[in-house]
Amino acid sequence: MLYYALVFLVIALVAGILGFGGIAGASAGIAQILFFLFLAFLVISLVIGFIRRT
Repeated sequence: MLYYALVFLVIALVAGILGFGGIAGASAGIAQILFFLFLAFLVISLVIGFIRRT
């Protein structure tokens, strides 16, 4: 699960760079939503991972 959260975070970052850079201006809003969504998934996965270890 953590692996997928990291993969999707990288995809959202790339989409954000392309969208915010003006290459694909229409996708900037979608990229911003994806970035924060997968950032939340990453944090949740990290918390669950730390809880399972203890």
